[in-house]
Amino acid sequence: MGGGTMSSGVDLSRADRTFEWGRVHAVIAGLGTSGYASADALLELGATVTILDDSADDRHRDEGGLMETLGAQVRLGPGSTAELPAGTDLVIVSPGWRPTQPLVARALATGVPVWGEPELAWRLMHPDRVVPWLAVTGTNGKTTTTQMTEAILKADGLKAAAVGNIGRPILEAMADEVDYDVFAVELSSFQLHWSPSLSLHSAAVLNLHQDHLEWYADNPDPFAAYGADKARIYHRVQHSAVYNVADPATERMVEQADVVEGARAIGFTLGIPGRSMLGVVDDMIVDRAFVEQRATSALELAALSDVHPFAPHNVENALAAAALTRSFGVHPRAVGQGLRDLHLGGHRIQTVHQAGGITWVDDSKATNPHAANSSMRAFEHIVWIAGGQAKGTNFDHLVSNHAGKLRGAVVIGVDRATIAETLSRLAPEVPVVVLDSPDREVMAEAVRTAATMARPGDTVLMAPGCASLDIWPGYAARGDDFAAAAREIDGPLQL
Repeated sequence: MGGGTMSSGVDLSRADRTFEWGRVHAVIAGLGTSGYASADALLELGATVTILDDSADDRHRDEGGLMETLGAQVRLGPGSTAELPAGTDLVIVSPGWRPTQPLVARALATGVPVWGEPELAWRLMHPDRVVPWLAVTGTNGKTTTTQMTEAILKADGLKAAAVGNIGRPILEAMADEVDYDVFAVELSSFQLHWSPSLSLHSAAVLNLHQDHLEWYADNPDPFAAYGADKARIYHRVQHSAVYNVADPATERMVEQADVVEGARAIGFTLGIPGRSMLGVVDDMIVDRAFVEQRATSALELAALSDVHPFAPHNVENALAAAALTRSFGVHPRAVGQGLRDLHLGGHRIQTVHQAGGITWVDDSKATNPHAANSSMRAFEHIVWIAGGQAKGTNFDHLVSNHAGKLRGAVVIGVDRATIAETLSRLAPEVPVVVLDSPDREVMAEAVRTAATMARPGDTVLMAPGCASLDIWPGYAARGDDFAAAAREIDGPLQL
């Protein structure tokens, strides 16, 4: 996956912004947000650019037309990505592209480097436009932690931008007319897989649980391969490798990482922190890592009440963000101020309706079992709405942990049988209704069914534990449908 000498004779192993890009034929595999930004940057540097995408919808045609105007060759429509064009020196892949896809497999087999947009961005910052990265990965909490990191940096008066998997390409921010001090970067396992050269200021792995295993299905041990890609974020970390004390897998990643000499391992915990950790004491987030007297004392950074929405996993996110930003030298007061300033988007443990003693909570962002587990921890009695695309994960641990809380469950989506079977096997006393409709109207039916199970004091929690693309265009649309249906309910319904 790294750069090497290719059959064309172009050696990209040390390529940076000053490289002779006019000699390079780059293929952009996928005209998504990151592909567009990559093509634009390479065209500006004088590279020959070919863009391939099997979709030819209106957006792709519009963006492809603009790229053609700028000098790219564009091939859209079914079959466009079937073969690697002759004379390719470099392939830039969209994050979801797997190593086994024919075009990528051909590139790897013939020594053509395959990079993601973060790898290209990292190289094009060097040697003279380097912005430090504080990077976040993990199965869950990445976006929230990245937003928290950006907010804390800004509260300290720094020019910062949240980029990467959060939705904005790093290359796009690099083109801003802003002299950024630092980037808060969200990195997925896919992006890390295609980013061999990163050497970040500091990095955090929040947790490691089953997700996206279908991407690694061709590996003998998909979960191990997934974890190995997450662990790449620590490779050559310069200052701090931040890990979750409650998740030993993240600490093992740090122990095994090849970091720059002098880099530190920094833990975060919901308990009282040991030396070189951040943790919680008397409802305060405290720092026992970036203070001179850490052997005997800790420094208060923020109150737990500064964390919104308040839930144990979100406090963990705040601790990770605090660790990253403190590694960059932010003032202690900036941590609490940044957390207070932050207003997260919806669909993350969001109360959308209350009536008749029942609380309706939208956690559509919980797209895997571990994320659903995080929100279930926050409530005592739950009617659970679940289902969608399970992505090769299983629900045994989730159901076993929370069976005693479940008043009932309503299961929807393409992998509904997987969840229903788990409930039947591990929580046979819990009433379960399986809805087979493949249309968006199924959410209103699920909400009405949940209302027949709920009692005053209960929470109807839509934490699907699955992706949404079997029925909805995204998790936000799924959450919107849940909220709209919930607001039509006045209280418990009778069968």
